[in-house]
Amino acid sequence: MHAIIETGGKQYKVAEGDTLFIEKLPNEAGDKVTFDKVLAVIDGDKATFGAPVVEGAKVAAEVVKNGKGKKIIVFKYKPKKNYRRKQGHRQPYTKVTIGKISV
Repeated sequence: MHAIIETGGKQYKVAEGDTLFIEKLPNEAGDKVTFDKVLAVIDGDKATFGAPVVEGAKVAAEVVKNGKGKKIIVFKYKPKKNYRRKQGHRQPYTKVTIGKISV
């Protein structure tokens, strides 16, 4: 069974037991999280699509950890004008493990 959920402005196709990195949630490691914005549920040949969400469908998950991604360098410059700005960025994330998908 698969489900398509929306969290953090992005959509993810998940199955039971999957581990994924999503936008940071205000939960601690070990907390239970429920995703209510389920856009579709695919169960073998049968698929249920919502308009915009499937009524009564939920995806339970557990927070594994919160962390920061690898550092990226943001470098701005304008040629011939001696303008240079270097800045680093580490995107925060939440690692979750998908539990039960219920319709």
